Amino acid sequence: MACDLTRGRKEPCKDVVGGIKAVYFIDYGDISISYDVTDTDVIDDLGAVTAYKYELKGGSSFEQAITSSRENGTTFFDQTLNLTLKKLSKEDNKELKLLAFGRPHVVVEDYNGNAFMMGAEHGAEVTGGTISTGAAMADLSGYTLTLNAQELKPANFLEGATSANPFAGLTSTVTVTEGTNS
Repeated sequence: MACDLTRGRKEPCKDVVGGIKAVYFIDYGDISISYDVTDTDVIDDLGAVTAYKYELKGGSSFEQAITSSRENGTTFFDQTLNLTLKKLSKEDNKELKLLAFGRPHVVVEDYNGNAFMMGAEHGAEVTGGTISTGAAMADLSGYTLTLNAQELKPANFLEGATSANPFAGLTSTVTVTEGTNS
């Protein structure tokens, strides 16, 4: 049967940390995914794409909820990305408006050198957020965004991702456009 288990799992060492280092947005439909021939849960090629990098520090998270129904025989993975982007600017307003109108593919880079593809097949939708100036001096002046994707598989790892380059192990050409401080 195709859903038979293939291995066990031991309790791992405590050598990882939580948190997201950066996200990379790729326009929907621009990717051409190829999977590792020996591990079809790992992406090894995206095609020639441009990825727009958003650096993050604290306040952002990525989670995947498994929804499975015995009655209907269905299972899917609900991927949720919560972003906190500090500082308001007219340039960011324009880009975040375009982000909200579109449904990009999102590469999520964590602090452990992993990179995951959110919305690989169907893209990710902005489902909520705020533009806030805050009330007190210590409050956020910036943006919060929630993106959601529903996929048949959990977010795939990118082959050979490193803490220096999340696209290092791919055979594709990924042009990363860095942001500027407005």
